[in-house]
Amino acid sequence: MNEKTMTAEEDLRFEQMLAEESVCTKENIVFDRTDTLIDTNMHYCPGCGHGVAHRLIAEVIDELDIQKDTIGVAPVGCSVLAYNYLNIDMNGAAHGRAAAVATGIKRVLPEKYVFTYQGDGDLAAIGTGETIHACNRGENFLIVFINNGIYGMTGGQMAPTTLPGMKSTTSPEGRDIVTMGSPLKITELIAQLPGTYYVTRTAVNSPVNVRKAKAAIKKSFEYQKLNKGTCLVEIVTNCPSNWKMNPVESNKWLEDNMLPFYPLGDIKKPSN
Repeated sequence: MNEKTMTAEEDLRFEQMLAEESVCTKENIVFDRTDTLIDTNMHYCPGCGHGVAHRLIAEVIDELDIQKDTIGVAPVGCSVLAYNYLNIDMNGAAHGRAAAVATGIKRVLPEKYVFTYQGDGDLAAIGTGETIHACNRGENFLIVFINNGIYGMTGGQMAPTTLPGMKSTTSPEGRDIVTMGSPLKITELIAQLPGTYYVTRTAVNSPVNVRKAKAAIKKSFEYQKLNKGTCLVEIVTNCPSNWKMNPVESNKWLEDNMLPFYPLGDIKKPSN
């Protein structure tokens, strides 16, 4: 309320409220920055799901108390600056090569918790070979796979995950499956490989889905203790800038179009 429009009685009540109760006491704080998330502004576009995914990874690392024992790998794409936001040991990888780098790290330091953080263009296009073979070998690390159906950082080109009919800078009239092929459901493909242990698809477009995504990430880190193989958590998210929508519209479009094509849920669960 503007101070000039407040009556004397309202002004008095307002002052009494401030004097009697602080809204920022330890007892009533419901949301706070995690220790693993660096206190800095993110470069992601407004409404982008990358920031939420970063937060979930940071929360899980804090809750498991593994900050000093976690190593992340971020290759080329919108995720390339993840090391600016996560207060853990981070490694950069060439475009698509995160799974190869993570393989080397985990084999040399098997006691560490290792994960890659990759977009759909990186993981499912230039990195298809590294991803599939690492999963087939059952390398014992987590892959966090961000699927927004488009190349985000480089200008909105068609990605392997772009939906049929979906427009991009390289498919301005929509993806034509006759000439461009069908979208690649990389998560279902990987789930068939004997080296994978836990494969699931989540989203961060709603509070319920955010909680489920966090639970999947947490389970995947815990599974590394078992040395049973590769875990992959796909996170379906939006790209407001390249979808040419505001954040609210993009989340609605995701729910109406992305999720029917990429259904959420566990695709491969541990048998023991």
